[in-house]
Amino acid sequence: MRGTYLRFYVQEDRTHHHLLAYEWLLEQAKKHGLHGGSAFRAVAGFGRHGTLHEDHFYELAGKLPVAVEFIVSDEEADRFLTFLQSEELSLFYVKLPVEYNAIKGPAN
Repeated sequence: MRGTYLRFYVQEDRTHHHLLAYEWLLEQAKKHGLHGGSAFRAVAGFGRHGTLHEDHFYELAGKLPVAVEFIVSDEEADRFLTFLQSEELSLFYVKLPVEYNAIKGPAN
């Protein structure tokens, strides 16, 4: 199948509507009928301001990037991005065409 890969980058401690932004994105994706999503915390990273954040400093807790990603149909991607724009939430994201499927093994 062909679809869209969406990846959003948020700072670990960033909030939206009193939830961590990555949790909020996952919750909203579920409410909008997306069939799965994952959040991954970075070990190190820097953003548009050029400040490098690394995992080994205690005082940087909450400052690392979190990537939130989804593999969806093109229609689901467009619908979700339209919703996010209506939320007036500043987000950096990547949108790529993707081919996806599942390999089915023996039933468990």
